[in-house]
Amino acid sequence: MIATVAGPLLPQQIAPVDRRQAELTRQYFDGRLEQIYPYFLALRTQVDAELATKLPLAGGKPYPYGRCEEITRACFKRLAARMRGPSGPTENAIRDFARNGGIVRTVWGVLRGQYFQNALQFGALYVDVANDTVVVTKPTVEILPMAESGLVALRDLDHFREIAAIYWKAAVWANVLVPSLAPLLPLVTVNPGPVVPQLQAASDYMIALMCRDGFRQAEAWLHTGPTPPPEVAAAVLATLPQALSPQTADGRGEAIEACRAARAAGHDENGRWRSERVMDFLSLRKPQASRGQSTER
Repeated sequence: MIATVAGPLLPQQIAPVDRRQAELTRQYFDGRLEQIYPYFLALRTQVDAELATKLPLAGGKPYPYGRCEEITRACFKRLAARMRGPSGPTENAIRDFARNGGIVRTVWGVLRGQYFQNALQFGALYVDVANDTVVVTKPTVEILPMAESGLVALRDLDHFREIAAIYWKAAVWANVLVPSLAPLLPLVTVNPGPVVPQLQAASDYMIALMCRDGFRQAEAWLHTGPTPPPEVAAAVLATLPQALSPQTADGRGEAIEACRAARAAGHDENGRWRSERVMDFLSLRKPQASRGQSTER
């Protein structure tokens, strides 16, 4: 059973595998794994040649460690370009599958209760083109029935904090430091090792999840979540342009009010407002590493 978040699909949410998707997957991909696996292996090899010399170390470790998102997005981009003029049985099968209603999308969720994970979904198939980005000795590509993959949708902030603690060994606090971003990014995390504090979680899925309930779960966490310790607060505040700094000494109250004001203004349905807040987040100065960057598999 694939756990899903109620309502319309969020960006990168796993699509339910209904009877039609199961049938289309059987029709176009059954008996083709001998062709599909080497196809995605070759795609990954091309992406490695593109990314390996461009990306810096992640968590102090060389490529492909910690580069699941970048690899998955690059593979999907190459695949989409090829679908404009498919060649060979695998590409033709993927094109015909999609033309007839088969789901082809990037997905993100929690893998086997241990990791944050990016992958590709082809109907009832789970295709991980970055299977070696945590344990680099694992096979590069993994293809499984989605129901057997162990990938589930992330449910809420509690679920995010649980996996962040397991996967990243992260400490998690309330974002009472950047109140204007708290409706979308209500968490501050720090991982062990040379890791700087991070506002979480600046992904399409998590931002859409915060908007889905009008920022109510973000607000609830901001009421009860622990305050970042002084050294973490200082590291975050040092990254802020003046416009994003707290306006009063009560950062928690400002963050809670920001959620309420955003909800009252209907910003949960305002794509322009969300884009502006993301640009604000991207304007933060890069903090000095006091302990590497957290990674998603």
